[in-house]
Amino acid sequence: MSAAANGPPPEATNKPVEKSEKPQAPAKNEKKSKGEAVDPTNAPKLSGAELKAKAKAEKAARRAQIKATKEVVKGDAAAPLGPGQSGPSTGDVKANKGKGKQDSVSGTNSGAAGKATASKGSTPPAATEPKVTIPECFSHLSIAKKSAMTNADKDVHPTVLVLGQQMATFAIDESITRLKATLLAFKKVIDSYNTPPGNTLARHLTPHVLNPQIDYLTACRPMCFSMGNAIRWLKLQVSKIDPDVPEQEAKKQLCDSIDSFIQERISVADFVITEKAARRIVNGDTILVFGRSTLVERTLLHAHSAGTRFSVIVIDDPYEKKGQVLSKTLAAEGISVSYCGDFGGLRWHVQRASMVLLCAESMFSNGSMYGRSGSCDLAIAAKALEIPVTVLCETINITDRVATDSLTYNEIDPERCSAASFRLLFDATLAKYLSVVITELGSVQPTSVPDILRKLEESN
Repeated sequence: MSAAANGPPPEATNKPVEKSEKPQAPAKNEKKSKGEAVDPTNAPKLSGAELKAKAKAEKAARRAQIKATKEVVKGDAAAPLGPGQSGPSTGDVKANKGKGKQDSVSGTNSGAAGKATASKGSTPPAATEPKVTIPECFSHLSIAKKSAMTNADKDVHPTVLVLGQQMATFAIDESITRLKATLLAFKKVIDSYNTPPGNTLARHLTPHVLNPQIDYLTACRPMCFSMGNAIRWLKLQVSKIDPDVPEQEAKKQLCDSIDSFIQERISVADFVITEKAARRIVNGDTILVFGRSTLVERTLLHAHSAGTRFSVIVIDDPYEKKGQVLSKTLAAEGISVSYCGDFGGLRWHVQRASMVLLCAESMFSNGSMYGRSGSCDLAIAAKALEIPVTVLCETINITDRVATDSLTYNEIDPERCSAASFRLLFDATLAKYLSVVITELGSVQPTSVPDILRKLEESN
């Protein structure tokens, strides 16, 4: 009775203990089969050789992670390595060493190294450029973009691809220079063009060949007014081609037309403008110029070569500093040059001048000048001191559009643009601040620019 009251017999007591021990063993085996980490307190102690091999494997893993990080930073990798990508390479190193028990440790090291890699090289090359947020009131303004060549349409010609990158990086900057480079690139596009079967050159060339080139160039940097005028002219020439004309002859006609356009509207126009402007410079004059313009530089050199003795004051753009190049060029030819790197003391410099000579990126039909940012300040200061302001402009740069401020048409400087502030590349100078506009068709008052437009329409 006492035994029954106190508990089961010894044999019965031992059996439950055996049953409770048996389920524990499979649980441990199950954990091992799933690859879970083993409690480090129960892990077998590693020998000296195993510890050395373990340290060697971890060192190899760290080297692999550092090498991967450098490749990501240099942009050799398409995407940054993350923890998931770095783990297998480390695991492979461990496997080669034959240390299966170190998988849990290597996984931990791999994850830490992967996080370090992600923190150092997680930014892809495209994300290195800060995202610019333009206020909504200025959202209509354009900005040059360094578009990857791989994103371009498959029909974009290699020459146009290179030209777009040069424009986006401002390696080709002046409007007339961009125009000439564009026409020469289009000439190569036409040379390599072959009309597909069942199509005609006049109907197929513009929408399927020229338009992709234009779209790419516009994506790299907004077109200047002269490019827009020339492209409209080129499309008109394509539409005039007789479908019965053989393809090779039609292509030759287009290329000859482009050569004639460049010769008449750019080369000859620059020569005529340079001569007319140089004749306005007399002995003893002091000419004030802004920055560096190819047309202004040629005018000054032409006047000097004609025997006129004068001096030049160069007011430079404080951001671009291109006036330094002009100053060195003029000084090398023996012309007396005074250089000012910014607009400090502008009124004092202007009152020393006998004429302000500027080059226009474009002229609007209401007589306003579209020029480099800062041109308007010079013109206003000269007007206040009654100093004449002479503007040089090819007729291809004249547009029938109208502007009374600098925000209707403009570009944002991509190098000086942030969410807090940005700089405009151009400004608009009203006609009342300008004295005369010199073109290859003659010298006119700014308000008479529409007369030049009518002459151009009649000639076409």
